[in-house]
Amino acid sequence: MEKGLGIPIRIIGLVLIVVGIGFAVWGYQLSGSVGSQVTQAVTGADTDRVMTYYIIGAVGFIVGIFLLRRS
Repeated sequence: MEKGLGIPIRIIGLVLIVVGIGFAVWGYQLSGSVGSQVTQAVTGADTDRVMTYYIIGAVGFIVGIFLLRRS
């Protein structure tokens, strides 16, 4: 990797970490909604939307950490 690309990749990594945390928090807040609580009571699992936000948050966070460590 070229040395001149270190700063933009580091910025992208930081943005991905922040976005990942944001999606995880947003998913957590959605899990407390009435519709999600009804779905949890009936099926015993989180809704697909909540799980999607959790997964996007985790992937964004992990890729962001990877990019920070790599640059």
